Amino acid sequence: MASPNARRRQRSTRITVAVALITIAALVVFSALLTGSLILVSVASVVALVLGAAATKITHSELMQSRRDAARDRAQQAQAYRDLTDERTAESKKFAETMTERISARQKLIHELEGELAAAQRKVAETTLKLGNESRRADQAQVRLSGESARLEEAEERAAEAIVAVADLEQQVTDLKAELAAWEDAAAMPVRKRA
Repeated sequence: MASPNARRRQRSTRITVAVALITIAALVVFSALLTGSLILVSVASVVALVLGAAATKITHSELMQSRRDAARDRAQQAQAYRDLTDERTAESKKFAETMTERISARQKLIHELEGELAAAQRKVAETTLKLGNESRRADQAQVRLSGESARLEEAEERAAEAIVAVADLEQQVTDLKAELAAWEDAAAMPVRKRA
């Protein structure tokens, strides 16, 4: 806040003149009293009255002027405050509009992201379902594969046994053919008599 000395107005020339008039009136009356003349005292009192009235009028006009100046200053200050308030109001309105736009943009972005998130969640759910189905089918295929592997091993074992049995039978056939051929050779030879 401004110091009292900074706000104090300089004494105007009018006030100085009014003080000078009152001082002159006082000197005139005092001089007239010293002379002791009734006429001079009467004239001095009339002059003092006129000078006092003039000083009062000058002081009054100075007071009115200072009030007008103060009112003008207050009006200018009020206008400055109105302008400042209008400026702040416009800034606040612009800020509110900017924030509203930003909030709207953010809400739109959030809405879009929520939509994308929901779509991604649906896709994950579908993929999880498909994965579960594929896993189930893979488990079933694994069970079938295990069963088929066991049957294959049994079939291979039977085939190996059959191959062994066939080989034994072929060997027996070969032995029997050789024995038959030997018998036929023996039957075709003349029989010798034993002595």
